[in-house]
Order: sequence, then C-alpha cells, then structure tokens
Amino acid sequence: MIIDAGKGIEPQTLKLFEVCRLRGIPILTFMNKLDREAKDLLSLIDELENTLQLHAFPVNWPMGMGQRFKGVYDRTTKEAHMFERTVRGAYKAPVQVAGIADPAVKDTLDADSYHHFVEQIDLLEAAGADFDRADALTGGTTPVFFGSAVNNFGVELLLKALIAEAPPPGPRPSTAGLVEPTRDSFSGFVFKIQGNMDPRHRDRVAFVRVVSGKFTRDLTVAHSRTGKSYRLANAHKIFGRDREIIEEAYAGDIIGLVGYSDFGIGDTLSEDPKIVYDEIPRFAPECFARISNPNPSKYKPFAKGLEQLLREGVVRALIPRDAGDAKTTLLAAVGPLQFEVAQFRLQSEYGVDSRLEPMNWTLARWIGPATKPGAVDAVALPMQSARVKDEEGNEMILFPTPWSLQYLSEKHPEIELLRLPPSKSARA
Repeated sequence: MIIDAGKGIEPQTLKLFEVCRLRGIPILTFMNKLDREAKDLLSLIDELENTLQLHAFPVNWPMGMGQRFKGVYDRTTKEAHMFERTVRGAYKAPVQVAGIADPAVKDTLDADSYHHFVEQIDLLEAAGADFDRADALTGGTTPVFFGSAVNNFGVELLLKALIAEAPPPGPRPSTAGLVEPTRDSFSGFVFKIQGNMDPRHRDRVAFVRVVSGKFTRDLTVAHSRTGKSYRLANAHKIFGRDREIIEEAYAGDIIGLVGYSDFGIGDTLSEDPKIVYDEIPRFAPECFARISNPNPSKYKPFAKGLEQLLREGVVRALIPRDAGDAKTTLLAAVGPLQFEVAQFRLQSEYGVDSRLEPMNWTLARWIGPATKPGAVDAVALPMQSARVKDEEGNEMILFPTPWSLQYLSEKHPEIELLRLPPSKSARA
C-alpha cells in the first residue's frame, strides 16, 4: 500500500484496503515522496492506525525529509542506510550503511535534522512494541517503510522485506471448497490481460497465478467460463520485454499465456472443471460514460479495440435495461482517468478516434441474492436512477446522488444493495 507522505490516506487507498481486508491479504505500507516536505511522520502513523484500524509498525524511519532526506534507519538491524541521489531514479541509488552512532550518520544530516531524527527514534523504541510477524500475516499489523520511489530511495529495502515476510502459497476458496497448494491437480486463475505487448505482432498475454498442482507445458485444462478444453503450449515467463518459455510451474508462480483470445480476467483454468475461483476484486464504479465511433469507416478497428480494452479491464461495459442507442456502449470506471486511457489506447494502438459522453450517475450498487425475485420491479426507483447488468449478468442500480441511494435503502430494505458483486459461490 503506497501512501503519499504529503497527503496521507486518500479515498482510493481506502477502497483498495477494504478489498484486502475482506480477503485477508497482508499489507506492507510504503510512505512515499519523502524527497518532498511531508506531514508530521508520527501523525502519519497515527492516521494510518486510526483510519484503517490496524497496528502500524515502522520497520525503518527516514533521516530527514525534502531536500534534507538522506536515507532511512532500519530499526530491525539497527543500521542507517544513507543514499546518494540519482537522476530521477534511473538506476539503483548508491548506499552507505552505518550504525546510528557512526560519525558518518551525524555528518550526513544537519544538526537540527539529526537531533529531530534521534529524538523520534528514541520515542519509537520507548514504545516498546516488537514486530509481530504472525499478526502481520493475518492483516492485523502493517509493516511501514519510508522512501522516495522516484529517486529509488528505500525501494530495495521494501522489496527485500516483501521477499522475507510474504507468506507462502496458501489454500484458496473455490466453488469446490478450499483448494490446497499441495493438491495434485493443476489450477489457477487469470488476473491480468495485456494486449499489444509486442506491437509488431499485436499479441495478447493472459497472466495466470498458479494456485495448486504442477503446470507443465502442453497441459490440457478446462476453461471455467466457456467449458472448453485448451492445451497450454505457449507459456512464458515475462519480465519487461524479455520472454522465456516455461516448462513447469508450481503454486505461487506466475505464467504468461500468449494468444488465447477466449481467456478473460477472473477466469479459472483447471484440470478439475469443478474448481472455479472468485479471486479478482471489483470496485463499485463511480464514473459512467457512453462511448461511440464518430467515423463509420473505422467500425471494425474500433470494435476490435474496444473489445480488447474491455477484456483487459481498462474499463467495464454495462448493459442498460433499456438498450437505447445501439451505436454507443455504456462504460463504467472507478475514476475518469480510465476513460482517458481507453481513448488514448484506441487512438494509439488501433488508429481510431472515439466520442465520449459523460453520464450523470455517481454511484452503483449490485442487487444482492437476498432480494426476492420481482422485488425491484415492484418499486419506483429514485429519479434519474437506472437498472443495468454487468458483463457477468449481475443486476445493478445506478444512482445520481448519495441521497438517492440512501432513499432507496431506507424506503425498501427488502432490496439488498452490495458494494461488491455477488461472489460466484453465492450465484451458484
């Protein structure tokens, strides 16, 4: 979880944290942008604890901030890591390591910064709390790191901690019950789709997280959404532009499958067709717009490009109850930047322009399984609200204001409204 030390916890951070808490995902926190003036650091720790209701343990502590930011002190090893600035983080920052009592530490900071730094370290140590790894793995404690990503300060310490503290692959819930990583049969789920990673070939890569069993090249698996069988022959390990063919992989590994156009985000691939995972969090959208093609002669590339972006999850399509204009597609996003990215990629990758018409809805809720059939049909929705379906057929209601959402919730408690879509197990 990356937090701007100058701003503190922002609304988008809260949304991400909510999903992590629901799924029991442990969180490491990185207080970023210490190369700029930041909030009071102890106040940031208090804000983190009070807002998110968890314990924050500063693993390291910054030595100065802004132009005076010189490094971080690792409380676990009792070592100060002093950085040299690089050009916009273009390469790993040279580091000098020394004990806190080393004269080099005092010489690195000006007198006021050194005094303030030592005073804060003494306060932290006086608190007497030790790092509880078991509590961190259950999400009760978040280890906190400080640094400046743009200058490559403190990033390596965070990554090393991630390697050291991250839990091993564990059991995952599925429609067939908990699936242990040691299960004999292979299973995994698609968590990312990326198109045009190689512009020369317009390829498409589905990234799969292995959950159980052993993956071997040419393995035949069932595709949960279509029921089809696929032979996974074109599997790669991908790092930047580098690709390496994968012969085998195990629980916790990531594999890139090239050229499988039917695969979508959230799909399960398994030797056992009964296993279906529900692993990909989806946030309730807050921005809505209709997108259309202003140039009829570009219909095919426009349709192809939009389909690819929807498969990648750049934006999501909603199906209105009243179909309306068949020449436009209703899009939903968490923030307006997603629409800008979609339009930019349509133009840069597919050579087509697009027209975007913002809509006036600001909130969306899924209709929960506790709602009786016909209950929504029997009520009058608040003015300018609308019923739609998402790409998986789940019913939703779009609201123009928080008041309209509150009005429907209070007047008709028999309608269950959810912030997150119903799980696949609930739908089953």
